[in-house]
Amino acid sequence: MKFVDFTRIHVVGGRGGNGCLSFRREKFVPKGGPDGADGGRGGDIILEAASGALTLADFVYKKKFTAGHGEHGKGSLKTGAAGTDRVIQVPCGTIVYDDDSGEILADLVEPGERAVIARGGRGGRGNARFANSVRKTPRFAEKGDPGEERHVLLELKLIADVGLVGFPNAGKSSLLAAISSARPKIAGYPFTTLSPNLGVLAVDDQKIVIADVPGLIEGASDNKGLGIYFLRHIERTRFLIYVLDLASGGPEEVLDQWRIVREEFRAYNSMAGARLPGDERDDLVSRPSVAAGNKIDLPGTAETDEKVRAFMEEKGIPYFTVSAVTGEGIENLINAIVVLAREHPRPSGETRLAPAEPVALQRRRGREAVTIVKVGEGEYRVVHEGLERILRRYDFDHEDALMRFARLLKRFRVEELLEENGAQKGDKVYIRDLEFDFEPDRVME
Repeated sequence: MKFVDFTRIHVVGGRGGNGCLSFRREKFVPKGGPDGADGGRGGDIILEAASGALTLADFVYKKKFTAGHGEHGKGSLKTGAAGTDRVIQVPCGTIVYDDDSGEILADLVEPGERAVIARGGRGGRGNARFANSVRKTPRFAEKGDPGEERHVLLELKLIADVGLVGFPNAGKSSLLAAISSARPKIAGYPFTTLSPNLGVLAVDDQKIVIADVPGLIEGASDNKGLGIYFLRHIERTRFLIYVLDLASGGPEEVLDQWRIVREEFRAYNSMAGARLPGDERDDLVSRPSVAAGNKIDLPGTAETDEKVRAFMEEKGIPYFTVSAVTGEGIENLINAIVVLAREHPRPSGETRLAPAEPVALQRRRGREAVTIVKVGEGEYRVVHEGLERILRRYDFDHEDALMRFARLLKRFRVEELLEENGAQKGDKVYIRDLEFDFEPDRVME
């Protein structure tokens, strides 16, 4: 399966059904009154974390998702059915962003967690809803609202307890296979691992998830090599294992691997967006860690191993000599991993990089002022989110709609504001997609 951890999708909530304009007409009931019902609400777009999903590859070819539309209302007070919600399954560890604003909408960590990222439109009201003691035969009904529409960015950050980090060809994949049940692709050339591998170490009553992250090189935080595309997968780990290739050269060359990886972590931590405001998690450099000198089975590595061990002991970093091929030192490393896992348990929410509660997607209902914009000589546009939203529901094919529109302009003082901004009789006025000639006072008549 192709590993994809970064993709964009387009989501559209279902449109609400139109309200019905209807009057009761039955034998022996000559004046039955209005009986047009409301339209159904549009369906929502919902993202759900699923344990069976391992990658975002399903979204490579399918980019647009639309929820079901609400049914139109009918006569005899038959309300339209609500639209069907569209549930989209994503891997656990997926962070959901609004691609336009960059706002984090949700961080889906635990299986079954859900987030509504595009709400369906409200159903239009039928004419029965507008009947009262004064207006007994309303001859208008509302259209349904369109659903919310968003461009969404999905980013997968793996959920693992331990991260194996190091240079390409350091033997991380072989080490993962030696200490866990994983069977990653292994070969003797750099960048064999092009996507993270996960293994599980089952000890006593706990299962420790280990991630083999593709090799880092100098400049990875500047997106060189495999770059930051895989640095992100280390963020949720509880502790790290620095895998050093003892056969890559002398002691200084081996220790340079450790220093360069640490410098890349520092650079990544300082990048904008690497940590969220108010995030109290430790950064990658200060995260608990051990070092493992690999390939001790190869000739000429014993002297290098002694000097690397002395350096690590001076720094206070636990150091283990291992061979992923022969199994030498693997048992000691496993015991150290188990001890670290017990010393640093997985508290609730530690792997979460954003608030548990998804961002509410409710529309703003503040009393914003109506804005008049002069768009040309003798042309004006009226800008107001609430006014435009209400106007979108009007069906001007209904005979009473024009009177309702006139009352709406009066309610928002549109005519007065147009005159204050220099509008003259006969000028063109635009509200959303509606165009009309400005006739002071006449509209209210």
